[in-house]
Amino acid sequence: MTPLVVVHGVFNHVRGATPEQAAKRKAAEWRPRLASGFGKLSAAAPELAVAYYADLLRRQVQDQAQAADDDNRFDVLSRAERVLAAEWLAAAGAMLPADPQNVGLAPLRQLLGWLIDARGGIPGTMREQTIGRLERTVVANLREVEAYTTWPDRRRLVRERVAETIRREQPKVVVAHSLGSYVTYETLHAFPDLTVDLLVTLGSPLRVPSLARRLDPGLRAERGARPAGVGRWVNIADVGDLVAVPPGLGKVFPVDVDESCDTGLGFHGLGGYLANGLTAAAIAPYIS
Repeated sequence: MTPLVVVHGVFNHVRGATPEQAAKRKAAEWRPRLASGFGKLSAAAPELAVAYYADLLRRQVQDQAQAADDDNRFDVLSRAERVLAAEWLAAAGAMLPADPQNVGLAPLRQLLGWLIDARGGIPGTMREQTIGRLERTVVANLREVEAYTTWPDRRRLVRERVAETIRREQPKVVVAHSLGSYVTYETLHAFPDLTVDLLVTLGSPLRVPSLARRLDPGLRAERGARPAGVGRWVNIADVGDLVAVPPGLGKVFPVDVDESCDTGLGFHGLGGYLANGLTAAAIAPYIS
């Protein structure tokens, strides 16, 4: 038994490792960040385990050099993917053209430029650096979200993997980040025998319109349902998190507490969220 299980988001594939090895490496990586957050409360951080599933969302290719090259091709999106990205960025506040055909033809960097301009703009070289970072985040999310939501067998395997980890560890708390919050929401619905005292979602994209439409179970009357085994649900989103849009998860999902924060260490990274005092404060009462 481990008191806390982390369900990761995108950018967490560990090349060349077994799922068990990858889970241990990620736990070792994130444990100090969680300890930093608990240090703000002058408290000891709990042990954590990781529900690792990134390997299940990879394309099966024989040529590892080709796989590495594909991982780094952040500049190529299909028209359909650009339309999806445009909807995502519009939810984040980008002022996009009214004509959806034009949006579908726009390069991703142009879409991101519109988002930055809508948020007040960034001067000079910092603008290009920011666009590059946002581009990597958007493409990584699009690719892994597409893999999860459009490959039925993989979706089932991912949920089974996460359910197996929760069942084995019997945690009091599940912390789900980014795409992991989407996966966890579906997993806890699919396996109602799983119970957790506290679910903490961090940087969750559950309200992104294109993703909300794909949820299983789907929204009813534009509202999501609380998984039967969840005692309390706390959602935390960085004020600048491009993935957690539109803000205010509680407007659609039955969260008990909807918090915003400024991690100061990157707008979407799990490390920044784990090190934040709000996350520690939410978890601490449930860890004995």
